[in-house]
Amino acid sequence: MMKKTLISTAILALATLVSVPAAQAKEWKTVTIGLEGAYEPWNLTKPDGTMDGFEVDLAKDLCGRIKVECKFIAQDWDGMIPSLNAGKFDVIMDGMSITEERKKQIDFSRPYAGERAGFATLKSNDLAKLAGTGTVVTLSGDPAKDKATLDTLREALKGKSVGVQVATNYAEWLAKNFKDTITVTEYKTVGEADLDLAAGRVDATVGDVTFYYSVLSRPDHSEMTLAGPEITGPVWSEGIGPAFRKSDPELRDMFDKAIGEALADGTIKKLSMKWFKTDMSPQTKS
Repeated sequence: MMKKTLISTAILALATLVSVPAAQAKEWKTVTIGLEGAYEPWNLTKPDGTMDGFEVDLAKDLCGRIKVECKFIAQDWDGMIPSLNAGKFDVIMDGMSITEERKKQIDFSRPYAGERAGFATLKSNDLAKLAGTGTVVTLSGDPAKDKATLDTLREALKGKSVGVQVATNYAEWLAKNFKDTITVTEYKTVGEADLDLAAGRVDATVGDVTFYYSVLSRPDHSEMTLAGPEITGPVWSEGIGPAFRKSDPELRDMFDKAIGEALADGTIKKLSMKWFKTDMSPQTKS
């Protein structure tokens, strides 16, 4: 009797489970994208208040491919990840490097751009003659393997002050490799760092070279120049790509597929040449 009761109970439980409808994936009709609107040429805010830039153009293309309406919202860099996870927007597209540390909090699709960094200084500063200017070096992220390049940079930067945007790979890299050599000042935005550079309050800034390519071409930045080698490679990240809440894997997969298509048909290269004047397509499997 007990055995029959147990069997009946099991059948009833199974029937209950079967009758419960499976959780359905969210149907995306509108996707809100968070960006600074102040990281030219990746993204910027025009005088009329609308957004423009490489990532804005790319986002519009990707949203067209996945057939959703695309909206943009400005967000300060240091609140980007918390705001995503709080539901303020659905995707981050703001020159964000794909790192293992960030993967603990958020998800990424495949990258849509590679990453290359460098130092900017005033033409009147002795750092303007920094060795390696005009060259590109690849760093692995392993201090032992990168020792020769790091030693050269440490010697050249000894006693200098360097500005960098807070909570970036570049800030982490300076802290890890130069903390006993230079004075590091962190800023909320890259623009604030460049203002202090122009005023002579720091000797140099470090950041993405595509940003420097854009701002150094303007008359109000004519006294600044890139100095030393441009640095690329695994030292920075797996590339730059969109970020998603871990609870939205279907949205991540939609963007992943669309980015793959945009890489394959040359759209990303075309937009890269438009905004960066160089191909920043990721050197990874597409």
